[in-house]
Amino acid sequence: MNKGKSFSLFHWLFLLCLFITHLSFSHVLADSHFEGFDAEDDDAVDEEPLDHHEIRPPPLTQSDSHPTPDPETQFNPDPNPVPTSDSPPQSDLQKPSTTTFEYWDEDEFEGLPVEQPPPEPPKVTENATPDDADPKTTSKPPKTAVSKKSFTVEIICGAFLIAFVINYFTGKRENENLALAWAAKFATKGSIFEKNFSLLGVGEGEDSPLLLKEGQTVFKFYASGRRYCQGLLATMELKSRHDLISRLFNLVVPCKDEISFEVYMNEEAMDQVVFAVAKKKAAKGMQKEVRDLQRFAGLVANPSGRKWVAEELSVISESKEVAGDLITEAVLEQVFGDRAFEKYGKDFISMHFSDQHPGTHKKMLLFKFGLPDANHMADMTRWVALVPYYIDLIGRFKLSSQARSKTEAARVKAAQEAYKELQNARQEALQKKKAERKKMLEEAEAKLSAEAVRKKEAKDRARQMKKAMPRMKMTRGH
Repeated sequence: MNKGKSFSLFHWLFLLCLFITHLSFSHVLADSHFEGFDAEDDDAVDEEPLDHHEIRPPPLTQSDSHPTPDPETQFNPDPNPVPTSDSPPQSDLQKPSTTTFEYWDEDEFEGLPVEQPPPEPPKVTENATPDDADPKTTSKPPKTAVSKKSFTVEIICGAFLIAFVINYFTGKRENENLALAWAAKFATKGSIFEKNFSLLGVGEGEDSPLLLKEGQTVFKFYASGRRYCQGLLATMELKSRHDLISRLFNLVVPCKDEISFEVYMNEEAMDQVVFAVAKKKAAKGMQKEVRDLQRFAGLVANPSGRKWVAEELSVISESKEVAGDLITEAVLEQVFGDRAFEKYGKDFISMHFSDQHPGTHKKMLLFKFGLPDANHMADMTRWVALVPYYIDLIGRFKLSSQARSKTEAARVKAAQEAYKELQNARQEALQKKKAERKKMLEEAEAKLSAEAVRKKEAKDRARQMKKAMPRMKMTRGH
């Protein structure tokens, strides 16, 4: 009995499993039929292979990217297109998928490149013309204008630098040639200075250089070994030809090369003489600016009954006697006369003799002339010849007793004025020093604290009271 019950229970369980299995298989068949996987479709798929170019993966999304626009909104073809024989079939034109994965994590795929779908090729219509084309598809991207760098400023600066360097060497050579041309004319063997001085140049010996170059524009010549004087120093101050800017400036404001002679006379060889000759405009400036001329000398009027200097010149002298003795007939005939100065006067600047010259050496003869170019250096021969001529003339010149008394009185008065000026300067210096010291003490007292000021005042008060008390002399009783 029990055996029969167990067998029937097992039989029912077996039937129930078969029923469940049948239901699940029928459900699978229904699902496959619902999805369209029938036998005919499978055959069609097997017969027509899939084109892998037409199947594109869905684009990845980024956190900072905009959603991919719909291609239908970007391209708007004709609503009624008429297909032609050359156009491809509509089944071959597959629209790209616009499906995006909305449930992906954007941070996980951040930074990946977005794959843009290819644009759909335009459809050709019968009424389509080149002018009807969409400007979005036919327009070309604008070309960026490439700015060409201008090198005008660099070219100008480079050209100016090259011109400056070339002018430096050419100007330097021009100045050297000019100085050497003067030395070859007046300082070599058989020249004026070689005949009047025993020692020429800046060194000892025959091989010593004649000129001393102190700069690109300054050349000096020294000579000594002559009576009445200790020596002679000639300084040539030439134009700054090596400087391009100065050369251009000289084209607008012309200037000339100059040479000055300083003759240091012996103390016993030169009498009391203050004398100068210059062009009228320069003479007025010299009388106002040069101290010895301002103090001792004045303009001399043209004397009547004798020849005098040219109208362009002015004579400044301490007395008419000195002026008449120093302007000789030979000088008027050679350089300072009307005819001679008209011919050679372009190179003359000034001539100044003084026994009261401000400086370490008081008795001096000063000459200043203009330098011609190197090819016309012989034009200033007469002016250079004045230097040894006046050395001998001043060395032999003696004042008369009447003129000497006037010059001595003027020098005594000038000495007294100079002494007063010196005393006044000393007094001013002492007062200035006292004022500075007082100011420093006041500043120091201002920096002291109130307690220090009180103590200082108490000390001063005690000192004053001590001084006011009568002094008592203590004596020892016998």
